[in-house]
Amino acid sequence: MAKAYVFYNPLAGNGQCRQDVHKLQDILTDETVFCDMTKSETYEKELFSLAPDDYLVLCGGDGTLNRFINLTQEISLKNDILYCPLGSGNDFALDMGHTYGGQPFPIKAQLENLPSVTVQGKTYRFLNGVGYGIDGYCCQEGDRLRQSAEGKAINYTAIAIKGLLFHYKPTAAKVTVDGVCHSYQKVWLAPTMHGRYYGGGMNPAPGQKRNSGTLSVMVMHDSSKLKTLMVFPSIFKGEHVKHKKVVDVFSGREIQVEFDRPTALQIDGETILGVTSYTAHA
Repeated sequence: MAKAYVFYNPLAGNGQCRQDVHKLQDILTDETVFCDMTKSETYEKELFSLAPDDYLVLCGGDGTLNRFINLTQEISLKNDILYCPLGSGNDFALDMGHTYGGQPFPIKAQLENLPSVTVQGKTYRFLNGVGYGIDGYCCQEGDRLRQSAEGKAINYTAIAIKGLLFHYKPTAAKVTVDGVCHSYQKVWLAPTMHGRYYGGGMNPAPGQKRNSGTLSVMVMHDSSKLKTLMVFPSIFKGEHVKHKKVVDVFSGREIQVEFDRPTALQIDGETILGVTSYTAHA
């Protein structure tokens, strides 16, 4: 008889995943084996215990998925993989037409042939996008707040607005897409996207399609704080692209972004500090 190995991140969803994951016992018809993804033995033991008919159910958010795809990139998994979004942002699920909780859905095809990004000499795979600029700052600040206020939900939109007003300073940047360089004096955002959503529902590249063979980079640039604050909310509906004087979108197979000073960067919500450049490949 097949077993469902439920890999869950107890820290996801601001800790709510720890309670909600057990609701899967009422949804799944097969025997369930719960595995804490924050423990190394989950990967070292359980992945190699799967019988051919067993399957995985991943539970958590975008950061949980990112860690899974990078920790297992050298492992050839033949078993089915389902996903139950139990994170705080769930941008991958949103892109796939799903919301928090509910019936797990198959994602194995979406985990194949993923794009990669090289940062500080190390290469990572990613599902949604690579954020550079104020979005990286938001993840850095969110991490800090999470450590100081355990259990409280983090409002990334509020962090972004405060950052725009007071804390974040834009940078000069070079954005190179398939060998063509675009230079900017004042860049607020420069994410590269594989999917459409990141940052809890922001839609920086509304025309981007998964597995299209290309990535999209959106550059919000050369605008004042007031103008940026006026345009920023429209990113949630993808309508910021109408502001062509301050927003550019490029598509290509290789995208490099270089900032003139070290800045925080996020990959599917996972933060890397002190980054001066990244290179993404479709």
